[in-house]
Amino acid sequence: MSSPGRSWPSPAPWQPSADVYRTRDGWVLKFDLAGVRADEVTVSIRGRRVCVSGVRRDTVVEEGCSYYAMEISYNRFERYLDMPADLENARVTIEAQDGLLTVRMSTEGNEYV
Repeated sequence: MSSPGRSWPSPAPWQPSADVYRTRDGWVLKFDLAGVRADEVTVSIRGRRVCVSGVRRDTVVEEGCSYYAMEISYNRFERYLDMPADLENARVTIEAQDGLLTVRMSTEGNEYV
């Protein structure tokens, strides 16, 4: 039972699994983000720290249905990765395909590769 005037804290963001790859011209990060569109993801870089955040939203399966069991996280996500190089000036591209979000960070032509 809740107390009058008491607000419940919002759930902590969940953290998607990630793979990190070194490439000839930079880095590739892959995140397990099934159901998340690339345009709903924010990638920010501050020095060596990369942050990927956004929201996975539930979609109505069928009008009038109610859930019986739910194991998939439908709320904010946030994942920080500390990289071995300063990536603040990297060129970043994002692509979502087959449940994976791919973040490419090209450092080609930068002196800190």
